[in-house]
Amino acid sequence: MAAKISPLSFDPNRPDFAPYGLTCVHWRPSPMRRPDHHNEVELNFLESGTVTYLLGGTKTVVEAGKLSVFWAAIPHQIIDYGDETAYYVATIPLQCFLQWRLPEHFVQPLMQGRLVSEASTDRTASDAQLFEHWEGDLLKKTPELERPVLLEMQARLIRLALNLPVRPKARPKRNRLTTITDTGLNKVEEIACFIAQNYTERLTVQQIGKFANLHPNYAMNLFQKTFGTTLINYLTQHRVSHAQRLLATTDHSVTDIAFQSGFLSISRFNDAFRRACGCSPREYRKSHEWTDGAVPASR
Repeated sequence: MAAKISPLSFDPNRPDFAPYGLTCVHWRPSPMRRPDHHNEVELNFLESGTVTYLLGGTKTVVEAGKLSVFWAAIPHQIIDYGDETAYYVATIPLQCFLQWRLPEHFVQPLMQGRLVSEASTDRTASDAQLFEHWEGDLLKKTPELERPVLLEMQARLIRLALNLPVRPKARPKRNRLTTITDTGLNKVEEIACFIAQNYTERLTVQQIGKFANLHPNYAMNLFQKTFGTTLINYLTQHRVSHAQRLLATTDHSVTDIAFQSGFLSISRFNDAFRRACGCSPREYRKSHEWTDGAVPASR
């Protein structure tokens, strides 16, 4: 077996939203003083230990031996990790991921900011081999090797999707992603990236449609087919997640946080936050004091 490649760690000086592209690297967790976000779907596979993210505004633990996936345009920040943690990180460009047209019950939770993980460790050994092979192939920087890596990544995510529980429906529906053209998916990617980069600004559906060169009604319909949520709900979700993170990690006032998160009034902020979290911003802050100082100063 080839020798392990020296693990990489997060560079706090990298430009915000800078792309990683198609990658697979051996990673070393380190304290993150700020969240990272980039427009790829990220795969984590821990060989040992644990990693705890603040994903959006939610504390999320990644366990060893279970493939875990999330959309990295959602701000994510390592706030804790176990001793002797070793893991792989792979990134897949969003455009490529969407064109695979994976099952909706897998894609939509990812696009709405949730982490999706394998339920068991049955595939731990084979996943370890896959990530090692992907790392070695991509390190060669040979375009001919990217295709088999992408095919293997696609197949692995299909298997993950097939193992996920599906909510029973009265009438099984065809995967709506199969009805969207590649051009449409490219437009959806543009819209999602635009929102992820600008949600703290004052945005309207008309502005978003204009950015993507689409009629606002068509943009809303296309987005909802892909992500399973409306443009407005998606924008609000980003803002609430931003507020959750600030409430849990700073001592800024609730009023300041509301405006920093892109809300135009305190009443709208309180209403949106309560609908999303089931409590007021102040109640949320009181119950999430665990993040205060959770990022270790050193290891």
